[in-house]
Amino acid sequence: MTEHPLAPVLAAIRSVFGTVDLPGVAPGLLVPDLHGWTPAARLADDLLPVLLERAAQRWRAQPHAAASLAWKAYTYWLALPAVLGFAAARRVPLLTADDVLVHFDDPKSLVTIGLRPDIEVAVLAGDPLAEGARPGVVVVAGEDELLAALRRSLLDQHLYPLLAAMHGAVRIGRRVLLGSLASGIVYPLLRVQGSSVGPVLRALEIDDLIDLMPGPNGRLSVRRRTCCLAFTLPRPKICADCCIHPVS
Repeated sequence: MTEHPLAPVLAAIRSVFGTVDLPGVAPGLLVPDLHGWTPAARLADDLLPVLLERAAQRWRAQPHAAASLAWKAYTYWLALPAVLGFAAARRVPLLTADDVLVHFDDPKSLVTIGLRPDIEVAVLAGDPLAEGARPGVVVVAGEDELLAALRRSLLDQHLYPLLAAMHGAVRIGRRVLLGSLASGIVYPLLRVQGSSVGPVLRALEIDDLIDLMPGPNGRLSVRRRTCCLAFTLPRPKICADCCIHPVS
């Protein structure tokens, strides 16, 4: 049986979380039956009010904070297969807004994310998947092109339209949202391959939004240069990586 192109990505996810059954993510990432799912492109259109209202109810948040926390939760799980795929296997599922699927049927999750079973995967020329003309495989010449493909699909063809829609709805700052994306990307990369942090963040042009600092036991810790606004909730929260320092 031929290995699925995303098998190394699932292995990397399992190495980080101990499972591939993640909250708010389709089991095994892929959605074999599309019934009940809708393209994520609609999050920047008619489904944005649904996303923001669910976030406001979930966290009892004001509009700005609801948008920020919805973005933070969504982008963390969304970016995960692409950045771990790059770090662990140099295989990048191209997470365009049309090839990522969502639904709101699980009351335990803000939104559930899945991938079309025929989603394209970008690989290097030396990858075994590059041999022959395998459908759904996009072969690129080198790592810079692989990172460029990651950026185009994740940002230009997915998150930037959603960011613009959120900004239009609640006037939340671009830097606030991209800061959450940067911090969400760093944590799993540090668990799998820390040397990929810099190249991935630079390719996405968000490397100026976090700092890596020495932490306990010699491990790197993350310090954001932005805030996700969780401190504005009825029960204020200051995240461990926040730029706001709690008063001791």
